[in-house]
Amino acid sequence: MNIEYIHEPTDLQCGQAVLAMVLGKTPEYICGFLDNDRETDLREMKHTFRAHGVSISDERKQVQTKDELPPLCLLSLETPRCWHWSLYCEGTFYDPEHGVMEDFPQSARKYFWKLEL
Repeated sequence: MNIEYIHEPTDLQCGQAVLAMVLGKTPEYICGFLDNDRETDLREMKHTFRAHGVSISDERKQVQTKDELPPLCLLSLETPRCWHWSLYCEGTFYDPEHGVMEDFPQSARKYFWKLEL
């Protein structure tokens, strides 16, 4: 899968940026779809993925290393500043705040939900 990186438009739009990257949309489109330009919750994330034909697992799984991740997944990370949405695809992290990375951004706890297109 070819992910085009999107930096979060505001500090509160990491969820919209992750959704936009996976769905090939803009953060503005996602904000309009959700009628929300602030923090997104898991219910909104799941609804948006499913409404656009992306399967997301119901089960949240804790993870320690990237070797444990499926090829494509939504990440929820406890960063030093806040809980944060991020994206992993085929060996690369696409983090709306920190950029394209080889490993997780600094985070105390890490969870994922498997995504399938």
